[in-house]
Amino acid sequence: MEARLLDILVCPVCKGHLVYNKAAQELICYADKLAFPVRDDIPVMWTDQARTLTQEEIDAR
Repeated sequence: MEARLLDILVCPVCKGHLVYNKAAQELICYADKLAFPVRDDIPVMWTDQARTLTQEEIDAR
C-alpha cells in the first residue's frame, strides 16, 4: 500500500488514524477495535466487512 494513500485514509467510523498491518493485509483502527481488509491493494472501508480485534491484538499493540 502506498504511503501517500495511508496518510489520507481514516477510519470510516471515528475518522481516526489507521495502522497498516502488511502481514495481515489490514488497516487497523485501535480506537474502534476494527480491522479493515485490504484486497488487491484496495482498502475495503465498509464496517460490515471489518472484523473486530481480539483483546490479545489490542494488548500486543
